Amino acid sequence: MLPRAISRSIRYKLALMVLTTTLTALVVAGVALVIYDLRIYRDAGASDLMTQAEILGRASAAALAFDDPRAATENLRLLKAKPGISSAAIYNAKGKIFASYQRNDSRSDFPVLPDSDSSRIENDHFVVFKRIVQDNEILGTVYMQADYEARGRLLDYLGIFGVVAVLSLLVALVISGWLQAVLTKPILEMADVTRRVVAGRDFSLRMKKTTEDELGHLADSFNDMLAEVDRRAVALEASNQSLAREMAERQKADRELQQLNLELEQRVADRTMQLEAANKELEGFSYSVSHDLRAPLRSLVGFSLMLQEDHAEQLDSEARRKLTVIQNEAQRMGELTDALLAFSQLGRKSMKKADIDMTELARSTFEGLNATHKGPRIEFRLATLPRGSGDRVLFGQVWTNLIANAIKFTSRREHPLIEIDAISDDRENVYFVRDNGAGFDSRYQSKLFGVFQRLHRSSDFPGTGVGLALVHRIVVRHEGRVWAEGQPNMGATFYFTLPRIDNAAPT
Repeated sequence: MLPRAISRSIRYKLALMVLTTTLTALVVAGVALVIYDLRIYRDAGASDLMTQAEILGRASAAALAFDDPRAATENLRLLKAKPGISSAAIYNAKGKIFASYQRNDSRSDFPVLPDSDSSRIENDHFVVFKRIVQDNEILGTVYMQADYEARGRLLDYLGIFGVVAVLSLLVALVISGWLQAVLTKPILEMADVTRRVVAGRDFSLRMKKTTEDELGHLADSFNDMLAEVDRRAVALEASNQSLAREMAERQKADRELQQLNLELEQRVADRTMQLEAANKELEGFSYSVSHDLRAPLRSLVGFSLMLQEDHAEQLDSEARRKLTVIQNEAQRMGELTDALLAFSQLGRKSMKKADIDMTELARSTFEGLNATHKGPRIEFRLATLPRGSGDRVLFGQVWTNLIANAIKFTSRREHPLIEIDAISDDRENVYFVRDNGAGFDSRYQSKLFGVFQRLHRSSDFPGTGVGLALVHRIVVRHEGRVWAEGQPNMGATFYFTLPRIDNAAPT
C-alpha cells in the first residue's frame, strides 16, 4: 500500500516514475555489463592460460626428449612471474609427473593422469591440459591451474554499480523536480480548478494558460469545455423550468382526461344498455312479425289452393296462372318469414360450447346437401381441418349455409368444384370454402353479410338473403371474423375464423 500522499499526488508519482525508470535502466545495463565482462574474462583467461601452456610445452620439449627433469623444473619456476598461476606440472609420455610447480600458498593436488587438450573452470580455478607434440610424436602433457577471480570482479562491479546508481538517482531526482515544475504545475492547477467548479458549481472559472505546447492546448480545451458546460447548464435550467410547467399542464390535462373518460364510460354504459334494450325489442318485434305473418300466409295459400281446386272450371288459363304466381310468392314470403324468425331467435338462443370435429361436420353437411342435389356431379375436396370449440348445432348452420351457397352458385358449371381447407397461426384457425361458381363483384362485398342483401337476381339463384347474415352472427358470437373474396364468373371464397382451442377463453 502506497503512502496516502504518493497515491494522491501526481507530483510524487512523476518523481517515483523517473527514479524507478532510472534505477531499472541502471540495473538492466549493469547486469548486462557484468555478464558480458565475466564472459570475456572467462574466455580471455582460458585462452591466455592455454597459450602459456603451449609456450611452456615447446620450451620443455627438449628436456622431455633428453629426460632432463632439472631443465623442465627450471622452466616451471619461470611461472613465478605469473602470480595468478597457482600450480603447474609436466607429464611425460607415460602420464607420469616429470616436473612440477606450486605457488607458496597453493595446496592443490596434481591430477593422477593428464587429460587431452582441454580447458575448464574447476573450484574457482582455470584448469588447462596441453599436449607436447614434436615431429607428430606426443612427448608429454602440460598441466596448469590459475585463479578464477570472478567473485572478486563481481564484488568490484557491485561497488561501482552502487556508486553510479546513487549518483544517477540524484541526477534523476533533480530532473524530476524540473519536470514537476514544467509538467505537473498546469495539471495540478487544472485539478484545483476542477475541484472548485465541482464544489461551487461555478462554471465561470478558467484555467490560466502558461505554455504553447500540448499542455497549453489542453488548457484551451479545458476552458472551452467549461464554457460549453456553462452554456448547457443555463440551457438545461431553462429547459427544466419549461419542463416543470409542461408537467404541471400535462397533469392538469390528465386529470381532465380522466374525468372525461369517466363521463365517456358512463355514456357508453348507458348507450350499451339502450342498444341492448333496442336489440331485444327489435328481436321481439322480428319474432312477433315473423310469427304473426304465418297465419295470414297460410290462409292466403290455402284459399288460393281451394279457389284453384273448387272453381277450376270457372277460371281461364290467365286466372290460373295468376293464382300460381300468388301461391309461389306466398310460399317465398313464408320462407322469408321462417328465415327472419330463425335470425331473430339466434340472439336469444344460449350456446353450448364443446369440442367440434370440423372435418367430420363439414363432410356430413356436404353429404346431406349433395344427396338432394340434381345438377352435375360436384368435385369435393376436403382437407383435414383443425378442431374447434363452439356450439355444434350453430356451426352446423354455418357449414350448411356456406356449402349450400357453394352448391347453388356452381350449379351452372359443367365441372363444379368445392374445396374446404384451413390455415392456422398462433392465435386462430382460419377455415374457408372455395368454389368455382358465379362469384361476385368485390365492390359490393360489404353487403354480403347483411339481412336480405343479395348480389344476384332471385330468378338466377333463389334464396332468402339471410343465410350469410346467420353465418356472420354465429361466428361473431364465437369471437371470430367472417369475410369473402371473389370475382364475377371466377368463383368465390368465404372465410371464417375461430380462436385456437389452446387460446380460447374459458366458458
